[in-house]
Amino acid sequence: MISPKAIIEDGAKIGANVDIYPFAYVQKDVVIGDGCVIYPQASILNGTRLGENNQVFQNAVIGAMPQSFHFKKGDPVRVTIGNNNIIRENCVIAGGYEAEKGTSIGNDNCLMDRVHLCHDSQIKNRCVLGINTILSSRVEIDSNTILSNSTICQVAVKIGRYSLIQSGCRVQKDIHPYIIIGGNPASYRGVNETILQRTGSDERIIRHIGNAYRLVYLGNFSLEDAILQIKDQIPPSEEIDYITNFIENSSTGIVRNIEE
Repeated sequence: MISPKAIIEDGAKIGANVDIYPFAYVQKDVVIGDGCVIYPQASILNGTRLGENNQVFQNAVIGAMPQSFHFKKGDPVRVTIGNNNIIRENCVIAGGYEAEKGTSIGNDNCLMDRVHLCHDSQIKNRCVLGINTILSSRVEIDSNTILSNSTICQVAVKIGRYSLIQSGCRVQKDIHPYIIIGGNPASYRGVNETILQRTGSDERIIRHIGNAYRLVYLGNFSLEDAILQIKDQIPPSEEIDYITNFIENSSTGIVRNIEE
């Protein structure tokens, strides 16, 4: 069902079984995949590519002009969004102009009310961004991550998979995978065991992850020495390799504070 009161510019490509409600606005250089629902007053702007079965709620804006002094008005922007995402009311997703896909969101994510994604942010799959969460430009969030309400992430921060950022946290450095972070300044609050257990992670692997982070946070080592200790003491696995690779490839530094 496409309402005659929706504004859809010539050239927009609309898939099958798409619902577009009154007063929604779709610009010409937009692709909307099968089964999507665009609610009233939502704006889907040039350069946006929506996959299938996405829901975009009232007053959300996808493909907004980047808020960057380096961006020139009229330059092309891109937003690439996968399948089965929920984008709730008043979200703003700025178009990207630096990364190949621009700003990108994978599959099965939920962006709650008033989430703001700045240009060239990258979100993978099955993430939840809580109410009023703000991502600065070039933030990267790996899969199965939760950012609770009012989280703020600074430019180019990377957040590892299966991590939990607690409400109101301001993140200025990279966040290790599989952990809980909270407070201001952002501090380590333990391994995210509940989510790992619910998603079927082996108890032995969870223990190894906990031992790895004891070396990082309690071992009084530099990060370089902590990596060596992990490789020497912890049995190798895909999860442990991911932790050490994440640390080695960090460009902004790693949150090292620990809750007292």
